[in-house]
Amino acid sequence: MVIFGFGFFLTFLKRYKFSSTGFNLLIIVLGVQCSVLTEVVLAFFLQSRIEDDLKRITKAVVSMTAVVISTGAVLGKTNPVQLILMTVVEVLVFRLSRWINTIFLQVPDNISMMHVHLFGAYFGLAVSSRFSEPSPRSEKNASTPKSHLLSMLGTLFLWVFWPSFNSVLAADSKSKAIYNTYFALAVSAVTAFVLSVLTTKDGKFRMSHIHSAVLAGGVAVGYAAHSIEYPWIAMILGLLASVITILGSYCLQRCVNATLKIHDSSGVHFTFGLPAVLGAVAQVILLVIKNWTNLTSLGFFAMIHIGAFCFTISVALVTGFITGLILNLKLFKTVPVSKYFEDQIYWEFPHLAVGF
Repeated sequence: MVIFGFGFFLTFLKRYKFSSTGFNLLIIVLGVQCSVLTEVVLAFFLQSRIEDDLKRITKAVVSMTAVVISTGAVLGKTNPVQLILMTVVEVLVFRLSRWINTIFLQVPDNISMMHVHLFGAYFGLAVSSRFSEPSPRSEKNASTPKSHLLSMLGTLFLWVFWPSFNSVLAADSKSKAIYNTYFALAVSAVTAFVLSVLTTKDGKFRMSHIHSAVLAGGVAVGYAAHSIEYPWIAMILGLLASVITILGSYCLQRCVNATLKIHDSSGVHFTFGLPAVLGAVAQVILLVIKNWTNLTSLGFFAMIHIGAFCFTISVALVTGFITGLILNLKLFKTVPVSKYFEDQIYWEFPHLAVGF
């Protein structure tokens, strides 16, 4: 799911398809190894029980979602060496963040893992803030019908397998997590099509809306998918997530990103960041409703979960900003703005060779 789905999900740039899929594979296989090694070293120093191999690999692959999301924010602006360094740093920092959440804040392990969307989006935005913005008129920073189609292929693959993603680490109620995720995804997809028609001048569907918003429900419901008792709650979350994504694509790109001078290449903020914030808040609200009779510990539990996702965002922003500064050192040969979104500086194209 992560390799194929996100690999094609990021192929929307017309001259950056090779790098989107190729570098995605590179950082995932490297990051999974780094994540597994980190788990073993951490278990050794903490004298804790080492989990079985399959569970460790599963957690490592889920953790890599954060890195892939962050890559989307800097897509086309980093070279392979910078991506490798960013991958290693993000894997280590995300594992440290999860460890603090589970040990000190007593957040369940599967909930702390669902911070992966939140961490990846804001880490990527912080890194992207240290890179120069491309020209708004750059012809390379654009899509074609073919690149949109490839990207939509990745989106469909992610949409189909997202229920298994949300349920794979659920200790109990896997079936509940699967059908709640499906209902949220289904409603977010329908909402995406409706809002796309309503928000375009000519009343036509816009592929960028569908590409971004159909996954929003799965992201938002991830925190509480295993505990939601009624499908209509998941459906409402899917509806709100899709609305936030499409409206956020207008507001953030035109107002916030322009003001803060942040170029978000693939819109990870409104595709993953905002739905994840919605999901984290919804999980706290559902927790309060479920434990309403236990007033003595209600406030404590609510503040713990609020503190956990606020802490995750803070760590992501701070470490992402520092990582962005490091990646822009002369040592790593930063890509000039004129070479952004260009496959030819990394890949061999025989048909472009002289004399072909």
